[in-house]
Amino acid sequence: MTKSDFIERLVKRLDSMNPEMIQEIVKRILQYMSEKLSEGERIEIRGLGSFTLRYRSARTARNPQTGNSDVKVKSKYVLHFKPGKKLRDRVDVYK
Repeated sequence: MTKSDFIERLVKRLDSMNPEMIQEIVKRILQYMSEKLSEGERIEIRGLGSFTLRYRSARTARNPQTGNSDVKVKSKYVLHFKPGKKLRDRVDVYK
């Protein structure tokens, strides 16, 4: 689902609200989350999960196209999402 699909579904569910207002709210929420993550803060949404940054140190990797194993990868922070229990239970259809 894309952001525009998400907004479209919200507009259908919240038909009493102005569609432009819904779009602006979603935009601001995502922007705020992005800012806080870039500042190193953790975001937790109960029932959904938590977003954090994890540090990955520099390493040597392999290029899968050429097989060359001398590719240097710089250290970096990567986004990590840990789903909450309610979400895990909801998507675990093979229980």
